[in-house]
Amino acid sequence: MDAVISGIGVALPPATAQDDIWDGYFAHHYTGARHGLARRIFANAGVRTRQAVVSPLLEDVANWSTERRMRRYQAEAIPLGKAAVDRALADAGVAAGDLGLFAVCSCTGYATPGLDILLARDLGMSPNVQRLFVGHMGCYAALPGLGTVSDFVVARGRPALLLCAELTSLHLQPPGARADIQQMVSHALFSDAAAAVVVTPRDQGHPGYAVRELAAITDTSTADHMTWEVTDLGFRMGLSPKVPAVLAAHVRGLVEQVLSKRGRSIADVDGWAVHPGGPKILDVVQERLGLPAAALAESRAVLAAHGNCSSPTVLLVLNELRRRPVPPQRIVMLAFGPGLTLYVTLLEGSTLAA
Repeated sequence: MDAVISGIGVALPPATAQDDIWDGYFAHHYTGARHGLARRIFANAGVRTRQAVVSPLLEDVANWSTERRMRRYQAEAIPLGKAAVDRALADAGVAAGDLGLFAVCSCTGYATPGLDILLARDLGMSPNVQRLFVGHMGCYAALPGLGTVSDFVVARGRPALLLCAELTSLHLQPPGARADIQQMVSHALFSDAAAAVVVTPRDQGHPGYAVRELAAITDTSTADHMTWEVTDLGFRMGLSPKVPAVLAAHVRGLVEQVLSKRGRSIADVDGWAVHPGGPKILDVVQERLGLPAAALAESRAVLAAHGNCSSPTVLLVLNELRRRPVPPQRIVMLAFGPGLTLYVTLLEGSTLAA
């Protein structure tokens, strides 16, 4: 039995132009010698607009306590997540009550009862639905989440749903925060979003992309290159400029390993859903895989329109790929995050996966 991605739903908070965010807030957030550096980082981030549940132009959370941020997370994440799940279920033609598993990925907020419990209740899922919450995996969480719900679908023969919801805007840091250059980069890149996918057994007749292969590699020697620390003033991102070099060392080998299991090569892939962690990361992936510029057009478009939304972002790229006039039939999804970890997933469309 194949597990098939049969529905995708996206929900986004209000958008603001990157230039307006800089002019209206961050130009005053950074002073002295740091001002010019931060301005260059914002200008070169590859981001045109970003979405936020808490816009710094309207509400400055930089000095909020972690408790206050977590209370706001719960208030904002529930309606955003509900909208994404509703749209994914409608897209798949699946009723909430028919789900056997509901998985949630989020690293930007915590509460109990959490999104998995509250949304299962509000959306009318069965009291017997199994639930899973994945936290602190960061930007790559969607892919192990997708692997888990796909395994459930194959083993149990029932539909499952994965929701990725991140509210990075709640973790704006004060200008004097440690590793300030890294904070400049994260402040220039990160954004908010929710994305959900419904995964169903192929024998139930739903069209979509079959989840064929999944693999990961973690280079623990570079574990300090990407961090997400809980502080009294929210969660603080650590993002080393060495991350692209680590990806360059591993990405081609892992992609070729996944494709070889199906007797395929890079040339056989007509869709690339690459997590747009930043322009340099996309440049490295393109160069190491020998891809034409058009291959990562959707990833760059998502970065420009939405920024880096952490775990939902690779699902936003997948959603853009399937909107092509002629959707790709073989898609490789790549996402990266703390560890330093790289995940690769191979999807095949209906004409290949039947």
